[in-house]
Amino acid sequence: MDNRDEVKAFLSSRRAKVTPEQAGLNNLSRTRRVPGLRRSEVADLAGVSVEYYAQLERGNLAGASESVLDALGRALQLDEAEREHLLALARAAGPARRPRRRAPARPVRTSVIRMLQGMTEVPAIVQNGRLDALATNRLGQALFAPVFARPDRPVNLARFTFLNPDARTLWGNWTGVADDTVALLRTEAGRSPFDTGLTDLVGELSTRSDDFRVRWAAHDVRLHRTGLKHIQHPVVGALHLSYEVMELIADPGMTLVAYTAAAGSADDDALRLLASWAGTHEAAEAFGADS
Repeated sequence: MDNRDEVKAFLSSRRAKVTPEQAGLNNLSRTRRVPGLRRSEVADLAGVSVEYYAQLERGNLAGASESVLDALGRALQLDEAEREHLLALARAAGPARRPRRRAPARPVRTSVIRMLQGMTEVPAIVQNGRLDALATNRLGQALFAPVFARPDRPVNLARFTFLNPDARTLWGNWTGVADDTVALLRTEAGRSPFDTGLTDLVGELSTRSDDFRVRWAAHDVRLHRTGLKHIQHPVVGALHLSYEVMELIADPGMTLVAYTAAAGSADDDALRLLASWAGTHEAAEAFGADS
């Protein structure tokens, strides 16, 4: 796989985001033809020659040392997610490249399923880097009932966000969810450049959704660790839930995401109501296309 276009687009987009003032370059002429920094300015800040930086930005990261990548990260003021993405792109450009392939589907292990089933008061879901929903507990199924309502399998959170009109109601902050979703897929593309399943998903969403295509072109990345999820649930109303993302070390690429509410809060009450409702309803069927 040749990732030169991806490297070129990522580096040029990050360079365009840094202003001379942010970089501490104050003695500059007022007339500038490019947004952000010039290539020569990035080269000076990173301590490399202009010719070498130009070679990097043309997409040739193969052979770039870790020290050069670190210096480049400082010059471009990359955050942690962007630095990790740059390192992933450099690894993909290296000599150990592999042919593109479709990653085989791996089932969620039985012990993980048992753990999910034991989490009766906390909605939880297991997903992969493509945002396929691989497994969930009963409360998680109820929380994301509109997502599971369609017969398509595996259920994919990105596809739901951009192609299902119900997403704009379920996600209390659709714009924020859409931004994060694309950034997570872009991050995964850097980590798993040979996954044709991911490439197919990105191609489908780029073709069918202008909102996705515009965000994909921004080359933003992020790490998925913790945060706050706003949900407008069709049964219990507004929910504001904290979430924690836990890597399943024995299952590379899989994470378990658990959602909680502060004890005694209105969100906690709503979760308890949802658990009661889930005990007497099959969540996905309750919001099926024919309901």
